[in-house]
Amino acid sequence: MRCGGCGATVGRWSASPLCPACHAIAGAALPVPVQRRGGSALWLWTSDTARAALASGDLAVIIRAYRAATGVSQRRLAELLGYDPTYISMIETGRREISDVAARLRIARHLGLPAHTLGVSDPDNADFTAMLQFGESIIRLAAIARQSGHGAEAVNELWPLVTRLESRVADGHVGRDVALLLARARAELGVSLGYVLPEERLVSAARWTGRALRLAEHLNDQDLLAFTLRVHGNELRKVERHTAAVARLRRSVELAPDPDRGAALAQLARAAGELGDPALFDHAITSAWRLVDARPGTGLTSLHALHEVHLRGLVHTRRPDLATDLLDRHRMSATAIPPQWQAILHVTTGEVLLARADASQAEAAFQAAITIAEEHRLPHQIQRTLRACTSHLPAVGELARQALERLRIPEPNPAGTQAP
Repeated sequence: MRCGGCGATVGRWSASPLCPACHAIAGAALPVPVQRRGGSALWLWTSDTARAALASGDLAVIIRAYRAATGVSQRRLAELLGYDPTYISMIETGRREISDVAARLRIARHLGLPAHTLGVSDPDNADFTAMLQFGESIIRLAAIARQSGHGAEAVNELWPLVTRLESRVADGHVGRDVALLLARARAELGVSLGYVLPEERLVSAARWTGRALRLAEHLNDQDLLAFTLRVHGNELRKVERHTAAVARLRRSVELAPDPDRGAALAQLARAAGELGDPALFDHAITSAWRLVDARPGTGLTSLHALHEVHLRGLVHTRRPDLATDLLDRHRMSATAIPPQWQAILHVTTGEVLLARADASQAEAAFQAAITIAEEHRLPHQIQRTLRACTSHLPAVGELARQALERLRIPEPNPAGTQAP
């Protein structure tokens, strides 16, 4: 089946006639599986204590860890597994070994563990294991697609992975490898949605990055936490929760390793500018430029990205003369950068040119932004153009309205529209 919005192939991810990206653009939230097993906790097997128990491979240690984490009594666990309470006691004290494969498999399924952690194989788990092995590649390829100007394709690549992982969690099967992959997949899905959604629906992107952050906070992985703080902070900025965005981005700067700190500083500078805090903006942008000079081309701190952040921040902190001077001193070609950054840079350049009353050049910049943004389905950049032009360049504002109208997506099937 072909997507009714963009013509892409629609898989069996839902009953919607739209691909996941168009489904979200049309205003329907991507559905999340509800938890189907009572008492299964997402964090159960991701703590340091639980990981140590699993690493032992000792069934007695694992069962004791499970009961300590859940508060389940020996009697209740015995009832759930169909054993006598004294049998559970004997297992925990090492007086009884379970070597039967079927019994170990039943215990693994009840405890929410991959079968291999108890030394047995589960034929039903083979395809999921393969998916885990390729999950990192899916996330990397989706990030490349998004950075190359194909945000909708990134969403469509990520959603099958995310929904498989979410279903696994809903069934109560959560290991650290699943949780780490799910956190990264949620974050990348949110970032990709942030490229393709119109402003009035960007809250969906912030919710997905927020879900990633909540999971990362429980996994004791500093690099992952710094990353999810950064992307969630940036999505909060887009929905104008500037104070919350700055708080998360400050923390990301503190935690990020050197190669990624420049990206966090650039996002902090952008949020500080939109918050209207010139002191914080100047500190963050100066620190980011220093890192770029030391490590050129690192993450989001590429020259075109940081140049755009600098220009926009000066405009937002009411220093148009400094923005004009920066634009004149560092004119950057927009032809050798990804299309979404071409659109972003053109809009910001237009804003600076309008600030110095150069209407003709501003009009050319905004028109270029509209053309690129429509071609690559970037409604947010068209909406930025519309806001900037409504009062000063009404003809360009009308072009922006027409482009937004052409990007309208058919209404989705109402099936499966639970909010994430």
